[in-house]
Amino acid sequence: MRVPNSVVLPVGTHVDCCQEQEVAEKTQDIMARVTAMLAERRSNLTHFIDNLEGSEEPKFYVDQWEKLKEMENCTLTILNLVAVNCTDHHDIKKLEATILKYVKNEELFPEVVRVLPPVYRQVEAAIVDIAQREQTADHGMMDLQYLLSKLSRREHLASLSRELLQDILRYLHCIGLVVWYEEIKHLESTIFLQPTFLITMFKLLVRHHLVQQLESIS
Repeated sequence: MRVPNSVVLPVGTHVDCCQEQEVAEKTQDIMARVTAMLAERRSNLTHFIDNLEGSEEPKFYVDQWEKLKEMENCTLTILNLVAVNCTDHHDIKKLEATILKYVKNEELFPEVVRVLPPVYRQVEAAIVDIAQREQTADHGMMDLQYLLSKLSRREHLASLSRELLQDILRYLHCIGLVVWYEEIKHLESTIFLQPTFLITMFKLLVRHHLVQQLESIS
């Protein structure tokens, strides 16, 4: 509530571990808890403001009062929870479409206007083309320098520098088109052009019953 015009999209995962009725009940319970939490925080905020305004010497608490009033004016929009089956690629794509739909909603984000340089779109389109049309392995792993060399062969990207490509990759990583663990030394030169492959691998390795499975093996 401290960030003006915040928008939160709750996401429930592991739907495949629940019955349909359970999913509906859990969704309703989560949204009810969120609503109650927001109401409680709003009530507490109003209570604090009233206490300051009703104090014997309110002038000593002007700074606190102003901060609380700023928080009171902050809006928080909670969207309907999206339940996702992490083992279903269709569900993941549906979540992606839902997020994009909300992001493009000017009523939710009236102040967000972002214009990317044309080269960002050109590199994005080229990477998608490389991942889909060229003989790229299923895991989609590609060396950063090799990716740069492939992109530079395209006429409109011949002058693409490594530094600019890195900036663009950071953006593409943020929007989920690629995965680049720049901060991990052993992976800083590796770009994952197929993020869904990583998701699939993580799902196979990390599950809610992983401990039980390991115990059964031992």
